[in-house]
Amino acid sequence: MTSSPRPPHARPRPKSGTSDRRGRPGKQPARGPRRAFPADDDHVIYGLHPVASAFANPNRLRHRLVATANALRRLSESGTESDVPVEEMTSNAISRLVGPDAVHQGCLLYCDPLPDYTLSDLQAPEGTSDLRLLVLDQVTDPHNVGAVLRSAAAFAMAGIVVTARHSPRETAVLAKSAAGALDVVPLIRVRNLASALEDLNAAGYRTVGLDANTDRPIEEVDFGGPYALVLGAEGKGLRQKTAATCTDLARIDMPGRMPSLNVSNAAALALYIADRTSRGSSN
Repeated sequence: MTSSPRPPHARPRPKSGTSDRRGRPGKQPARGPRRAFPADDDHVIYGLHPVASAFANPNRLRHRLVATANALRRLSESGTESDVPVEEMTSNAISRLVGPDAVHQGCLLYCDPLPDYTLSDLQAPEGTSDLRLLVLDQVTDPHNVGAVLRSAAAFAMAGIVVTARHSPRETAVLAKSAAGALDVVPLIRVRNLASALEDLNAAGYRTVGLDANTDRPIEEVDFGGPYALVLGAEGKGLRQKTAATCTDLARIDMPGRMPSLNVSNAAALALYIADRTSRGSSN
């Protein structure tokens, strides 16, 4: 694992589609047949931020953009350029493709899922020196994982480690909940979480599991070097083997009448505390 200040996606893939990078979405939309592709949830991303982020990611293999005139204008104004065929549709037509409950904001990108990443692929985000990770122990709700991805991107985390089983697949719902962060923060799927934590421990990481039953407040943990914050699923918390493998256990004190937080809220708060603590350690 390296720590050079490069973007987290370490393995660029060739982009698909046309070679003309000057045309912006909406300038000359390609007029193709309606419903040229089925809106398979495994192979689409919708929403302005997720679509723009997918276009900015060199590792995302893209195929076709379907969008309303207004969405094409907004993507263009944000600096997003299309390198794939573009088809203009009405919002209602897109809703028929993805379903009435999908908040697509007028744009739908047909694309491949991201390639599989490993811990050795990670690079520290620009402006940081140490690799910092989040680890999710069987968190299954795609909305929660998406919200955690968004917080991880905000706090410049190098990646999120999840279990190969009992964690959500990369879907349009996950991508929309992440608001573009799915194409910013790599997801690393591991078969054995305890073994992955042992590898991180051996590499010099401080692996800090959040556990409401421990006596140590998270503010007392030293986050001065590379670290991984480990969070368990709501209700179950950390599994016994996961907790036993962490180098540290810490709790977030809750002074109010609710004993715990939603896992995505707990992740955001823990990331904030760890970030402030690490800044104090470096001064």
